Amino acid sequence: MTRTLFPLSEVRLRQSLAYAVGLIIALLGLVNSIPSFGPIPRLGPFGYEYMHPLMLGLACLAVVARETLLKTPAGAGPLWRLAGSLVDIVVMAALIVALHDYYITMERLKGGLFFFDAAHAWTALAGVVALMLICLRLWGVALTAVGVVALLYFYTGHHWPGLFRMAPIDVIEGTADTLWYNSTNGVLGSLLAIVINTILPFILLGALLEGSGAGGSMIKVSLHAFRRARGGPAHAAILSSGLFGSVSGSAVANVVGTGVITIPMIRRRGFSPAFAGGVEATASSGGQIMPPIMGAAALVMADFTGISYLTIIVAAMIPALFYYGSLFAAVVYEARRLGIESRPVDIDPADLPHRQDFINLIMVFVPLTVVVVALIYGFSPAGAGTLALFSVVPLSLALNPAIRRSPLTLVHALSRGGNSFATLLIAVGVVGIIVGVLAATGLPIKFAQVIGASTGGSLLVSLLMAMMAALVLGMGMPTLPAYLTIILIMGPAMLRLGLEPLVAHMFVFYFGVASAITPPVAVAAFAAASISGASPLRTALEATRIGLVIFLLPFTFAFYPELLLVPEAGGSGAWYDMASILLRLSLAVLLIASGLAFHDRCRLSLAEAALRVGLAIAMLVTLPLVHWPAFFLGVALLVLHRQTSLKKGALA
Repeated sequence: MTRTLFPLSEVRLRQSLAYAVGLIIALLGLVNSIPSFGPIPRLGPFGYEYMHPLMLGLACLAVVARETLLKTPAGAGPLWRLAGSLVDIVVMAALIVALHDYYITMERLKGGLFFFDAAHAWTALAGVVALMLICLRLWGVALTAVGVVALLYFYTGHHWPGLFRMAPIDVIEGTADTLWYNSTNGVLGSLLAIVINTILPFILLGALLEGSGAGGSMIKVSLHAFRRARGGPAHAAILSSGLFGSVSGSAVANVVGTGVITIPMIRRRGFSPAFAGGVEATASSGGQIMPPIMGAAALVMADFTGISYLTIIVAAMIPALFYYGSLFAAVVYEARRLGIESRPVDIDPADLPHRQDFINLIMVFVPLTVVVVALIYGFSPAGAGTLALFSVVPLSLALNPAIRRSPLTLVHALSRGGNSFATLLIAVGVVGIIVGVLAATGLPIKFAQVIGASTGGSLLVSLLMAMMAALVLGMGMPTLPAYLTIILIMGPAMLRLGLEPLVAHMFVFYFGVASAITPPVAVAAFAAASISGASPLRTALEATRIGLVIFLLPFTFAFYPELLLVPEAGGSGAWYDMASILLRLSLAVLLIASGLAFHDRCRLSLAEAALRVGLAIAMLVTLPLVHWPAFFLGVALLVLHRQTSLKKGALA
């Protein structure tokens, strides 16, 4: 029998509080986001001066209710539990005081001239420290450490050498205005506004789709669709995780939610545990680059760049399809290498799709269609997401008997969505600290000047630096905070070298996504390894091999912006340029997938595999004298390999 760390009454109290707070967050966010319909006025969006502190306070309360900030060891006595509760109360009290003072101060700032005093500085610092303690418990060291470094730099930057040296700050004015009492930067600034006003409806949409049974049905139908394919459940994992990951926006949550079904089936098909985990991790992570929702990060990108959300969806389409095409190809070549033949998948009777599962798919595709149609008709992204969310409720009640029998299931899903949103809001609050410090110090502008001088104006070198910075900063961090942090630091440098804003943001975003599968800290791969039973590091290496194209695509559309389809990307717009890169990229994906598997129709030697990967990279070089010879050599290589394998088969 499992022993609980807390008395049963306290556990129930915490669970009930987290449930209630999550539901309040969801309902408040919906009222804030509902668009106007004809003569019916909309209530939101509410004023930032009270909405921002209220939502952040509720988010922190939801997290503290779920788990005490002082990690309780097994077998801890009542004194330890009491100490944990006291820490929770002190931290939340400090945060509530700071949030309340934010509201009071921002109201006074509206009245005219206002000067901060020492009390404001200390209050701001108390709020920041309380938030970072909650972030440390929730998100771990990675994100919190970046916030701590930003704070240290803010207060000690005048002692740092060279590029990093900054003028001394006014501690009172700087602390209050930069970190806390600011509607643009800082913890409660514009980033928090984007997440509250725009992203929340999409997080709730994902929670409702999962609660309505649509997510589970998608997995079953995908398994049924690929039951006779070589890859079988591996192909099903790619399809279902990609589609659902686009809505959920969380790589780890997607791995855990779908991987418990798909990973054991992939293993039973004959694939290694590390490969099974790697496939699920790459597919789940890639959901964030898959239109139309893109894990809601596209909403932030739209606000930052001033480009419409619909335009970003269109721009993301072709690279996302190439990425998922590469995953399907990787599975095919791995299946050939292992000698796995096409045969029906051995599916557990409980996982077989029934008529209701096919009906449930309507609850996936109708809301996604609503999002796109609403955007076309001029609704805001938040309005489109809210309309899609509202479509799920009547569809669930009309189409799913299980929901009709227990409609409270949808209420539970909203509460889970509110709690998921709470965890994201805390991460974005810490990123707000970084935003405030960067804005106050002007470090990104200095960084851009130094990069421009040190790289000699080379776009490739600058992009390589941006890639490495994004992968390092993204270690252990959620995709959205990782993307925001690196674009704030590297964005100005990339723009100075001629990249269009959309291309620069998309480039950084791709590597923010890729960091979830990149060793040594690959959170999505580690989550998959916990299910597959393989080594976490080996699973991360397999995920990197399977998903290598995600590292190549950003460089491709940086040098061939026509891949992004929209004029905002700065492509030539000529049909032959588009046809050229599509043709070459298609062959490059096949060569990379087969080369890294060391197998095509028969086994490839190390030299053959290296040649394939080298030719794939060469055919993406912008010089025609390089890429066309590489392309035709790649075609010849595939034809020769096919002829050789046929001869071997005939002799056998």
